Amino acid sequence: MRTRFSVSVLVFLFSILTLGVEVFGQGMSSTPAPPSTITRPDSIQDSGTYGYWTQMSGQGRAGGVLLGKLAVEGETLLWEPVLVSVDCGGTVVYTTRTDPNGNFAIAPAPAPASLHQQGDTKRQMETQYEGCRVQAALAGFRSDALTITQHNLEDDPNLGTLTLSRQEGRAEGTAFSSTTASAPPNARKFFDRARTELLEQRPDKAERDLEKAVQIYPGFAEAWFEMGKLQLASSAPEARSSFAKAAAADPKFVSPYEQLAVLDAQDQKWQDAANESSRALQLNPAGTSQLWFGDALANFHLGHTDLAEASALKSLAMDPVHTIPNDEQLLAVILALKGDYAGALKHLRNCLTYLPSGSSADLVKQQIAQLEQRVGAAKEK
Repeated sequence: MRTRFSVSVLVFLFSILTLGVEVFGQGMSSTPAPPSTITRPDSIQDSGTYGYWTQMSGQGRAGGVLLGKLAVEGETLLWEPVLVSVDCGGTVVYTTRTDPNGNFAIAPAPAPASLHQQGDTKRQMETQYEGCRVQAALAGFRSDALTITQHNLEDDPNLGTLTLSRQEGRAEGTAFSSTTASAPPNARKFFDRARTELLEQRPDKAERDLEKAVQIYPGFAEAWFEMGKLQLASSAPEARSSFAKAAAADPKFVSPYEQLAVLDAQDQKWQDAANESSRALQLNPAGTSQLWFGDALANFHLGHTDLAEASALKSLAMDPVHTIPNDEQLLAVILALKGDYAGALKHLRNCLTYLPSGSSADLVKQQIAQLEQRVGAAKEK
């Protein structure tokens, strides 16, 4: 027989959901981060998208990191980082993202304590990655694969080039809008210049050039999208309008729906968030960890716990380095509400293995203590 939670336990469990909305937005709406200095070899997620590459590519040695480059068919330069995953026996064990030139770096995944004690990064890499496959993921494209060999791990850390090829004739959406190819030369000039200005940390100039691009060509979906991202910092309504115009200009362009879902979640418009997430997943059935998390969050608030659980599990499986720290906590809430207290406790305890010390970890510890107390009381009855 299931035991109902007290109000105090529910308060602790549901307190993570506000944090979840914030993380959902951060994960999908941020602009590329500038290079930064990092202090430890496993902090790729902490250093911004491109800082890690800047440091690690200068090492020029095998064993500490693996290096590669991504080429996208028909695209010379990318606005957005592209996800690159390491798959070992059908399980994604590590994820990273490309820099503006398509470079990516793969560091050791969290290792067992025995390997940490050895202090042998090279040995960690060999144990974790030898024979694993490296692939990229981008809506509307298929990726070839690179296999991590002993030679890469011991002698030459350069994996080579991954190539993304367009999937022609598919009904699904794409990460690149077809409107870009049809943009007039002067509109494309302002669009390309805005990208350069953004990378040079001049967002105001980039936004002005994007405005010029859409004035010349109102159907320029990618320009509307990138302008919307820049507007997020100052005006969510303006950003929403730009994302909506991007989606209207190209209904198969996936990215605007993802951003609209973020804004709906932040406004707690859960049905709208679920609708936008659903539309994005129709266009890109593989989804992303952020998108599946947003879908889980929206469906949870709508009372669709089975759908929420399925989406949270997909997000967690795609995010082995836990860039979305609240995902596993959300899954724990769902399981607890369904009466699976053992499952909820398992996930909450696992959160403590990767959450940094601080308020988030303290909250999880309180959640664990309350759940353990509740489970113990139920057993005594």
